[in-house]
Amino acid sequence: MGVHGMSWSLRMARWRDCLVLFPLPYSLLTLPCLTMERMAYFLFKSEPDVYSFDDFLSDKETVWDGVANPTAVMHLREMKKGTKWIFYHTGDERAAVGTGTVVSVDASDPKVPIVKVKVGKRIKNPKTLAEIKAEPLFAKSPLVIIGRLSVVPLTEEQWEWLLG
Repeated sequence: MGVHGMSWSLRMARWRDCLVLFPLPYSLLTLPCLTMERMAYFLFKSEPDVYSFDDFLSDKETVWDGVANPTAVMHLREMKKGTKWIFYHTGDERAAVGTGTVVSVDASDPKVPIVKVKVGKRIKNPKTLAEIKAEPLFAKSPLVIIGRLSVVPLTEEQWEWLLG
C-alpha cells in the first residue's frame, strides 16, 4: 500500500516514451502522456471558499501550495517560467474561471516544488464541468477521468476551448 492506503504504480507509457504515476485503478487506462516538452498548459483547481480567482486577482501573485497528490506534484515539477494555466473553481461552482502564468519554479524541495504564479484574466464565458465533460476534446483528459487531481495537464486545443 502507498499514499493514503492506495497502491501506486509507476508505469511506462509507450505513447511518446514518458513516465506517468497513476493510482492502480487508473494505471490500466490508456491516457496520453503529457510532458512539458509538449505541454505548456495546465489547469489548477481550488475551492473558491479557500482561495478564489477573486482572491488571486486581488493578490496579483501567489505561491501555489497545498498540493499533496504525487501526480499533481509531478505536474508542478514539470512547469517552467511562462507556463500558462487555467484557474478552476471546485465545489458547487465547478467551472474554469480565469487564467494565470507561472513566474518561477523552485524544485529543490524533494516533496513539493515552490511554484510562484501571477494572475491573468477572468474567462469571459466560464466553462462548467458539465460542458467540459460533454466536449469530446476532454474524453481522455485526467480532468474528467481523475476528478480529484488538482493539477491537470491540458493540450493546446483544450486550452483554446476553455478560453473560447
